Amino acid sequence: MTSLEPTPALSQHAEYQSAKSRSAQADAFRQMHAGGPVPLVLVNVWDAASARLVEKAGARAIATSSSAISWSLGFPDGSHVPPGLAFDALGRIAAATSVPVTADIEAGYAGADGTFDDGLLRQTVAAVLASGAVGVNIEDSGGASLTAMDEQARRISLVRSIAEESGVHLFINARTDTYLSGQFGDSAFDETLERAEGYLAAGADGIFVPRRDGPPHPP
Repeated sequence: MTSLEPTPALSQHAEYQSAKSRSAQADAFRQMHAGGPVPLVLVNVWDAASARLVEKAGARAIATSSSAISWSLGFPDGSHVPPGLAFDALGRIAAATSVPVTADIEAGYAGADGTFDDGLLRQTVAAVLASGAVGVNIEDSGGASLTAMDEQARRISLVRSIAEESGVHLFINARTDTYLSGQFGDSAFDETLERAEGYLAAGADGIFVPRRDGPPHPP
C-alpha cells in the first residue's frame, strides 16, 4: 500500500517552514482573494521547474494541477496517481518557490462514495501542510455521480477542523462540478448556488465552478 505521506527526504522541507511562517503565508494567500486593483491569477504547475518559471514571471501565488501532476508521473487523471507520489511533487514545488502554494487534492485521495475514509482525508490534509502548501482545492466529483451536498459539506468541515488543529488557516477552495458533470440540466444554476452556500457555511473560503460558460456536457 502506498503511503499518503511525503518521503522523509522531502519532509525535511518542513524544517524550513515553521507553523508560524506557514500561517503567515496562508493569511497572505487569503488576503489576495479579498479584492484590489489587480485580480489574483493562479497559474497551474506540476513540478519544481514549472513552479520556478511561473514565480519568475511574476506570480503572487501558485496552484498545482492534479491532472498535470498525474500525467507528468505517468498516471491518468482522476485519483489514479499514488497519493504519496503526488505529495512528493507538491513538496518539491513548495520548496522551489517563495510564494504561497495551493494544492489540487481532487476529491481528497480518500476513496469514492461508499468507501470514503475520513482517516485518509486527515492524512491528506496533514501531508499537504507538511509539504508546505497553504491551500487546497477539493472537488465534489470522484464517483459515478456528484457527492451529495450534505456529505461534501461534511468533508469540507472536516478539512477545516484538521487544518485548524495544525494552527494554519488553510484556504479551502471548494470545486463543484454541477455544470461539468452534465448531471443537472436546466437546474444546474440553482444546484450550483445551493452547493456554494452549503460549502461556504461548512468552512470553504472560495467556490470554483468549472465550465460555467461551456457546453452542458463534457466532450
